Amino acid sequence: MKIAIIGTGYVGLVTGICLSETGNNVTCVDINKQKVKMMQQGQLPIYEPGLEPLLHRNIIQERILFTDDLASAIEDAKVIFLALPTPPGENGSADLSYVLGAAKDIAKLITSYKVVVTKSTVPVGTAEKVKAIFEQYTDVEVAVVSNPEFLREGVAVEDFMKPDRVVIGTTDEKARKIMTELYAPYVRQGNPIIFMDEKSSELTKYAANSFLATKISFMNEIANLCELVGADVDMVRLGIGSDERIGKRFLFPGIGYGGSCFPKDVKALAKSAEDNQYDFKILNSVMEVNAIQKKILIDKVKKYYGGNLKGRQFAIWGLAFKPETDDIREAPALYIIDELLKEGANIVAYDPEAMNNVMYMIGDKISYANDHYEALTGADALLILTEWSAFRNPDFDLVETLLKNKVIFDGRNLYDLARMIDKGFYYNSIGRQAIGKTLQEVI
Repeated sequence: MKIAIIGTGYVGLVTGICLSETGNNVTCVDINKQKVKMMQQGQLPIYEPGLEPLLHRNIIQERILFTDDLASAIEDAKVIFLALPTPPGENGSADLSYVLGAAKDIAKLITSYKVVVTKSTVPVGTAEKVKAIFEQYTDVEVAVVSNPEFLREGVAVEDFMKPDRVVIGTTDEKARKIMTELYAPYVRQGNPIIFMDEKSSELTKYAANSFLATKISFMNEIANLCELVGADVDMVRLGIGSDERIGKRFLFPGIGYGGSCFPKDVKALAKSAEDNQYDFKILNSVMEVNAIQKKILIDKVKKYYGGNLKGRQFAIWGLAFKPETDDIREAPALYIIDELLKEGANIVAYDPEAMNNVMYMIGDKISYANDHYEALTGADALLILTEWSAFRNPDFDLVETLLKNKVIFDGRNLYDLARMIDKGFYYNSIGRQAIGKTLQEVI
């Protein structure tokens, strides 16, 4: 099948490359000529494990092309995916200008039946708005379909190739058959293609992400209570996660959620509810809890040092909002860095993939290390902000040698408390009792 993907951000690239992997002929469109040239040469503008080999294979086999020419890309395409940004506006609502603008451009160019798919995360009613644009600017028959993505950064290729489910919103029978044919190779193991109306499909995406964000914030609240009452959040997590009604995933406490999806999707759903005169109390609380949770580690650091961080040097492990990605959008690490700098601290940071993005954003406000051990040299303490695998089993003898003091603040609960006691570190994590001697006790 001939496919056009409009937009080569995270969703567009993963969608286009994975669709080409099952034999489709895919053309990806982007207005950024430099980015297009880069992708034509087999270079990815994002980091996503497993994606680059698929790109190279499908370029060689000429199943995927990249261009800035919209007209040529959609001319013979049967299905056109809109995978464009929907950034949050000042009031939290999703900005649809890119999606609606692309729909207008496409409407003026098409000459035959097309299935136009909104792959971007969009508010309820967007399909209607896109359809209205086509009705205004062309007489050609167009089916507008909602097909939200459920890709997890770091495992997006697996998520696309073996999805838990495929959600498709359409009331057009011809479009339904085309989308069934397109997705059939990905659901051969029996996972469902779920058809529904367009509005339900659009809401499904927001509901899924908002529910997961709620689960994270709930667990962070439990973690904070654990510290106050002397409980261990790891034990609580195991106790409730074994209940199949709750499940084991998204129960790990930390320093708040971030990334490109959860923050903006929760805001957008809450704003959509507000626009319909509904007070979504749970989501408003979720956002409040997440904002507070980003401060938790800073509060622990300030308490340990008696409120004075001026001149202190801190090593930071992890900058991305989660491991296996270079994405720093809404990353808790950025907030923590900003707060440390305000307090007059110095920072040396390391992340396996996200450092270039942080350099681009904040420049030389902090220093950057070549590896995670180099970041420790002469630091007063280590702060762990992203749970990269490389940080899970470090050489603690070397860590002790490089750090000025044996102090670790762990925002991701990577280490066993008994091990930290044995190693003699002051170790402060999330939802567990701090162990080791405080600064006052050391002095």
